[in-house]
Amino acid sequence: MTSRFTRLIAVGAAITVAPALGFAQQAATTVVTPAFDFSGVVFGSYGYRTDSAAKAGLGGSNPNSFSLDRAYLTFKMPAGDNGAIRITTDVYQNTNSAQNSYYSGWLVRIKYAYLQYTGLKNTFGDGSSLLGRIGVLHTVVIDHEEGFWPRYLNQTALEKNGFFSSADAGVAGLLTLGNKWGEIYGTITNGPGYSSYEKDRFKDFAGRVSLTPLAHDKDMNAILKTFTISPWAYKGWVASSFAAGGAGQVGPGTNGAITDGMQHDRYGVFVGLKERRLTGGAEWAERKDGGEHGANTTASPRTTFDSTGSLVDGFVVARPFEWFNAAQKSPVSIVGRFDHFTPNTSPTAAAYAGSTPAYNFWVLGASYDLNQKITLALDWQETTGTSFPTATGTNIRATPTNSSIFLHFQATF
Repeated sequence: MTSRFTRLIAVGAAITVAPALGFAQQAATTVVTPAFDFSGVVFGSYGYRTDSAAKAGLGGSNPNSFSLDRAYLTFKMPAGDNGAIRITTDVYQNTNSAQNSYYSGWLVRIKYAYLQYTGLKNTFGDGSSLLGRIGVLHTVVIDHEEGFWPRYLNQTALEKNGFFSSADAGVAGLLTLGNKWGEIYGTITNGPGYSSYEKDRFKDFAGRVSLTPLAHDKDMNAILKTFTISPWAYKGWVASSFAAGGAGQVGPGTNGAITDGMQHDRYGVFVGLKERRLTGGAEWAERKDGGEHGANTTASPRTTFDSTGSLVDGFVVARPFEWFNAAQKSPVSIVGRFDHFTPNTSPTAAAYAGSTPAYNFWVLGASYDLNQKITLALDWQETTGTSFPTATGTNIRATPTNSSIFLHFQATF
């Protein structure tokens, strides 16, 4: 009986333990699928030109068109411990008439595509980290400003006025400061931007410091807690037209290759607030560019010159109905923006003697949220020129004016 009882106990124990052992073995060999994040944003408009110059080209009729401005599709996935990959595709319409015979309709290109590694978590205070990126990534400040300005209405002032592109190929580092003090971001990039190939041997260096000095104050007003100040600088170079030592040089007396880079510098400061009831920003920026004249020959030697452009801009996006009752969410927003851009603060061309041409850009409108993901906006946008001299013959054009009414839409998912 004792022997039989022992055998029964052993069999019972085996039956009881076997499922647990099988489960443990299965758990040990199960491969956990990494989290995959797919999101996107689509925005476009219906535009109706109202300025006289546009109508003149159509016998007095107003040009108008439907446009899908952008479709950004973003894929994110972990790449091992503390690693991640992001790819954002940019779907856009080809408007280059020279390429339409080969690439008609809509094209897809990379906006962002980089590997990211995050380390030193909480080393510099609660919530701090240091991450590195390599690939096609955000440039120094445009993406930061797009966190304040609604991109679907128009580009930020820096990008719109050609300071630099919103993305480029290179490496970057982002230090998030602890205790909600802000961040420090630095990049080394090719320079031409994500829509172009690398055109020369030079690299551009840029850095930004974004501080939120009121964010950690628990007694501060909710809007003021979002106050951000972001000084930034961009140091770059572009190659001479004669860098190849023969390209563009015609006739005897060729003076040889010009291998030095020409100045391509930008710097500025952006301040902003970002709260549901009130979002706004203001900016001052300058750009300094080197240029050259001549054919780099004995008869026409190469000469260099520098030009300085300046930009001042500001915008406001507000939900006025929520000012009276913040608990009652309103789908209505109003938006206003003004840019003043001077391409050259000291023009030397004889046609512009005594004048400094500049451009003013206005946006006025209102938006309505159909739901949490879809927004419609009715807005007026106008570009006008200031301090342009009177047009004479074909030397200089009349003061430029471009005015349009838009119905914009944006959908995110």
